[in-house]
Amino acid sequence: MLFHLFYGALGDKLSWLRVFRYPSTRILAAAITALILSFIIGPWFIERLKARQIGETIRSDGPETHKKKAGTPTMGGSLILFCLAISTLLWCDLRSTLVWLALSVTVGFGAIGFADDYIKVAKRDKRGLSGKIRLALEFAIAGGAMLYLFRSHVLGVYELRVQLPFTNFYGESLALPWWLYATFGAFVVVGTANAVNFTDGLDGLAIGPSIMNAGVFLIFAYIAGVSTLLHFNGQDETVAQYLHVAQIPGAEELAVFAGALFGAGVGFLWYNAYPAQVFMGDVGALSLGGSIGMLAVLTKNELVLLIAGGLFVGEAMSVIIQTGVYKATKRPTADGKMVGKRVFAMAPIHHHYEKKGWDEPKIIVRFWLVSALLALLALGTLKLR
Repeated sequence: MLFHLFYGALGDKLSWLRVFRYPSTRILAAAITALILSFIIGPWFIERLKARQIGETIRSDGPETHKKKAGTPTMGGSLILFCLAISTLLWCDLRSTLVWLALSVTVGFGAIGFADDYIKVAKRDKRGLSGKIRLALEFAIAGGAMLYLFRSHVLGVYELRVQLPFTNFYGESLALPWWLYATFGAFVVVGTANAVNFTDGLDGLAIGPSIMNAGVFLIFAYIAGVSTLLHFNGQDETVAQYLHVAQIPGAEELAVFAGALFGAGVGFLWYNAYPAQVFMGDVGALSLGGSIGMLAVLTKNELVLLIAGGLFVGEAMSVIIQTGVYKATKRPTADGKMVGKRVFAMAPIHHHYEKKGWDEPKIIVRFWLVSALLALLALGTLKLR
């Protein structure tokens, strides 16, 4: 809204406001706005959660060190979602279909997470919303977004192509039938959302890599959308063409959205850093994962997400491996109990290291470092082609 006010209504009267026509200006404005909103609203929001006794319920089979966290305010991801949405609406070009798709999926996944958290808090049931119902709702939202994406043809001639990391998009991308790509895109979004949710188990563990991924896809979106021309080898090329990545008209507005996500994430980390004053809950984890997944799909970096979000992938795989091995090897004992083999002391894998005696801050910082290295490697795919 401020973009349309400054650049549209007031731009002709106050020429200096025309600076807001540039995505780079609005990326900074979106990040700063979301960050400041977090700092202003955060203390009041946490106090309201405490007053309403919206506290975390700790798993009975979880690490012993987590029992002291019982009662810590949860559903703090609502703060992320609020700051992200407000900043996006203020600074993005609201005529952008890409922005509305990303924001709609983010809010939709946040609503599912909110319902899940509410059941856990109201009924003191750590299981929350039924897993089948939650997945069905997630696929309904992601699938609907994919179908609209292809019906609107907003991605143009590249809508059914998948960027292969370290290759030239214009010569070696993978073309898929629309139904297969729609299914694939929905799996990317839903898988990312649940992987972030698995990662959300220690103070600040999930939000740190989420901030890093927001930064990575901010750069990807800006490169994909910006129309600046480079003169190279006697011809003019856009930055995307020069780097051999997909040129997506309007994707620069997604960079503004990613900037808002980055700022909202940093603002939340202020309160979520060890020892956490508030937990994000499923409302935060699912909305963060949904937004990152949509950024990957809309910038044609679905497979690069496996690198940038490698920490999330590792956390999810540890759960899949642990569950699969246990189910394949479980046998009844003499007293009727089911016993099976386990690969990890506990899954997701961050709990494995807790069981091994690592202090929580050490796990968090080391996982952040791994995520930072993976983020750099993902950005490296821009040149290593």
